[in-house]
Amino acid sequence: MMRSVVLMLILLCGIAVAADDELDARFGKGVLVMIASEHACYRFDIYVAISDAQRARGLMYVRSLPPTTGMLFIYEADMYLSMWMKNTFIPLDMLFIRSDGTISSIAYDTEPQSLHSIVALEPVRYVLEINAGVAQALAIDQYSRVEWELTELDQ
Repeated sequence: MMRSVVLMLILLCGIAVAADDELDARFGKGVLVMIASEHACYRFDIYVAISDAQRARGLMYVRSLPPTTGMLFIYEADMYLSMWMKNTFIPLDMLFIRSDGTISSIAYDTEPQSLHSIVALEPVRYVLEINAGVAQALAIDQYSRVEWELTELDQ
């Protein structure tokens, strides 16, 4: 019995590493700074979804995400963006971001594997997905803004 439990844990750890390797292979990377207030800034390592194929794939099939990691979806123009959680196994906070980096709206604790559309309240250029609960824990709200540097976009 104990041997089965150990084997299962090893397999689960392997799946988490494989997910990170797959994200590393499919997406460019960057660093994002969330300015939550006059006195609070937070750093996130981000995967960058810039192509249609990357935006369609997003964080689907990912089983875990480090607390300071997220995915930034970049679009060519401001528009009413709609996201869903199909094949996404972890709950997320979705931050809809205007072209100037300010937060338009936030969808908190989205439901894994849901086909429900999560729609921006106004035209936006970006969406940042982070682990569910992080936005509230860091007091990220509509008065927050983001800045980022994209370091690897050759994907």
